[in-house]
Amino acid sequence: MCRCFVSPDGASLEREFKIARGQVKCAANFNTTPSQQICAIRASGGVTEALLMMWGAKGKRGSFNAPLEGPASSAAARVRWEKWHRCIVPALGFYEWHVDPDGSKRPYYIHLEDQDVFGFAALWWESKADANTVTRFCSLISLGGNQLMAEIDNAKRRMPAILMREQREPWLFGTTAAAAAALCPYADELMVAYAVSTRIDSPQNNDASVLEPLQTDVY
Repeated sequence: MCRCFVSPDGASLEREFKIARGQVKCAANFNTTPSQQICAIRASGGVTEALLMMWGAKGKRGSFNAPLEGPASSAAARVRWEKWHRCIVPALGFYEWHVDPDGSKRPYYIHLEDQDVFGFAALWWESKADANTVTRFCSLISLGGNQLMAEIDNAKRRMPAILMREQREPWLFGTTAAAAAALCPYADELMVAYAVSTRIDSPQNNDASVLEPLQTDVY
């Protein structure tokens, strides 16, 4: 699962994903949550382009995450995997909550050692309110967690699908089989996690201070 992450600014996104300069105009978001507008990268005419999408659809519970196991779970999930399109959602890191023995939830911030700016594998789709109004939505793919993430997310033991750099092109441009092969748990030895303040629970707290580590467990 992933319900909160850190989005990079437009300049960082353009450098990392080789997007044309000036195409992306957005500030870093340290508390990106579902139903917010985010930047995503998709394939278009043989090249990549960045554009704004809504993360999940309001009123559609769970639409911000698309389980990898979805195609076998329900007719609705099969339609989603067959009809939606692939994209990449750039990030600097993400948050996950650990459930303590007393039932309280402790947030952790997770980032990568080998990619300062990385990409979540995601799916996108369009909704047309009328002939002149088209809204694009996206959903992050989730899968079973690696050992690190299973320890942090001890309730659901899941994690977002994070792409290695060499997996980005197959995910966007490859065959269905090539794209499926890119979806696997990221190596836990390349991930760093530490506890952060519960201030992150409120989307109104959106600045770099929410990333400050608490003096507790560091994975």
